[in-house]
Amino acid sequence: MRRRQFLSTLATLPALGLAGRLFAAPESSPRFLLVFLRGGYDCANVLIPYSSDFYYESRPHIAVARPDGSTNGAMRLDGEWALAPVLRRSIGAMYAAKQVAFVPFAGTEDLSRSHFETQDNIECGLPPDRHGYGSGFLARLCGVLNGRAPPIAFTDALPLSFQGGTNIPNLSLRTVGAAAFDERQSAILADMYRGSHLQTPVSTGLELRHEVAQEFGSEMAKANRGAINARAFALQAEHLAQLMRERYRLGFIDVGGWDTHINEGGAQGQLANNLENLGTGLGAFAGALGDEWRHTVVVVMSEFGRTFRENGNQGTDHGHGSAYWVLGGGIAAGRIAGEQVHVHQASLLQDRDFPVLNNYRSVLAGLFARLWGLDNGQLERIFPQSRALDLRLV
Repeated sequence: MRRRQFLSTLATLPALGLAGRLFAAPESSPRFLLVFLRGGYDCANVLIPYSSDFYYESRPHIAVARPDGSTNGAMRLDGEWALAPVLRRSIGAMYAAKQVAFVPFAGTEDLSRSHFETQDNIECGLPPDRHGYGSGFLARLCGVLNGRAPPIAFTDALPLSFQGGTNIPNLSLRTVGAAAFDERQSAILADMYRGSHLQTPVSTGLELRHEVAQEFGSEMAKANRGAINARAFALQAEHLAQLMRERYRLGFIDVGGWDTHINEGGAQGQLANNLENLGTGLGAFAGALGDEWRHTVVVVMSEFGRTFRENGNQGTDHGHGSAYWVLGGGIAAGRIAGEQVHVHQASLLQDRDFPVLNNYRSVLAGLFARLWGLDNGQLERIFPQSRALDLRLV
C-alpha cells in the first residue's frame, strides 16, 4: 500500500486514543486478531450438531435444517457438524479452503452465566481462584513479546484485555444501530383502529410490544458494552486489515448484538443476519490483507454459549459452553478441533448447556506458543496456572 493511501485510510477513521503513538511492526512478526462477540452467541445454530436428533427435538422452531442441498439446509462439515447456511459463501468457502477451524465445547470455568462477570474473567485471563482487573491477558502478552507485535484495540475505550499495558492505542469504530421499535409505524397502526372495537386491545398490544422491545433492547445494549454491531464490523473490516497490514500485529475488536433471548430465528432471522455480516466482514478482512493473510490468525469467541433448548420466546438464554472459530491463510484448518462429545441430553451440563471441554486459556496459550515460539515460562506469565493445549492449528 502506498503511503498516501494509508494516510487516507487513517483520515476516514476516528482519532486514536491514548496518544495513539504509531509503532513500527517487525516484518517477520505474525498477526493476531481477537474478535469478541459480546452477548453470548448461540453456537448451536452456527456449528450445528445435525447428527443429533436431540438438537431437533430441543429446537422445534429455531433449529437449522440438516444438510440437504437446499438454501435453508446447513452446510455439511463432517459426520457430526454442519455450518449455518448463511455462512456458506463466506466462512464455508474459507473452511473448504482449509482456512477455518472450529473448536466446540470451548469456554471458561465461570458458571455465573453473567455477561459482565464472564466477559471480565475471560479478558483478565486469570485462574478461578485469582481476581483482579489490573491487567488483561493481551497486555501481558504484549509484555512477553516486548515490541514484536505492536498492539491496537478497535474499541471506544481500552478493553480490559489490554489493561495494564503501556502505550496501547484504541480506535473507536462504533456506530449507532437502528432503533428496536419504529414509533411512526406504531402511530399509523393506532390510528387505523381508532374508534373501532379493536382500539383498546391494539393500543394495549402496541404498548406491550414497545415495553418488551425496550426491556430486551436495554439488556442487549448492556451486554454489548459499547461494542459495534455486526454490520458496522462488515463495513469497517477492510480498514482494520489495512491498519494491521501496515503497522499493527496484535488487535482486539468486540462486536455486539448476540444476546438472542427472543425471536432468534434459524436459517433466517436475527441471528442469521448478524452471522451474515460477521462472515462478510471476516472475508473482507482476509481479502484486504492479501498475501499477508498467510501470516495472520483470527480467533472469534464469546463469553459463553446459550441454552441448548429454545425458550418460550423462540430464543435462547444464557448458557455455558461455546464454539470458537480460528481463521488464517496459513493454518492447518478445515476441521473441527479439540475435545468433543456426541451431542445428546446426557452430555449437557446441568441438563441445559454445552459443557466446556476446551478451556479458553489453554486454547489461546497453545496458539500463542505456536505463533511466537513462547516457552512454558512465558505462557505462565500470560495465563497463570494454565497448561497450553496444542491443537496444531498453527
